[in-house]
Amino acid sequence: MKIVATNRKAKRDYEILETYEAGIELKGTEVKSIRNGRININDSFIREKRGELYLVGAHISPYEQGNIFNHDPLRDRKLLLHKKEIHRIITKMKEKRLTVVPLKVYFNKRGKFKVEIAVAKGRKAYEKKQKIKERDIEREMQAELKKWKY
Repeated sequence: MKIVATNRKAKRDYEILETYEAGIELKGTEVKSIRNGRININDSFIREKRGELYLVGAHISPYEQGNIFNHDPLRDRKLLLHKKEIHRIITKMKEKRLTVVPLKVYFNKRGKFKVEIAVAKGRKAYEKKQKIKERDIEREMQAELKKWKY
């Protein structure tokens, strides 16, 4: 498994509740562009349209040698999941008012691109600060333990 892109802001801004692995419907030049690592999912999210899930806001740069066959960099891309998974995610989005965000894009052993998506609950500003404070304290404790270890 080779990771192509990660959404580093997602773990800071959201509390991750569940994760799913989804396929992504791509066009030919998009595949070549992603293989070159030209994708950004930092400001993207998952939206429901007509009973299907779409990746919105992911930027895949146009392929340099693509000429007239290039795609729109910000188009919505359909996610490929089992019907039960889609229904479960949509239910959580509507009933519990949860958000679905992409965490990372990678391609598996068979060469297929996958998106790891997460059902998440948004954090408030004070929760983000508290999380950062806890992480810093943990880091300082580990540094002190390392210093006293020798």
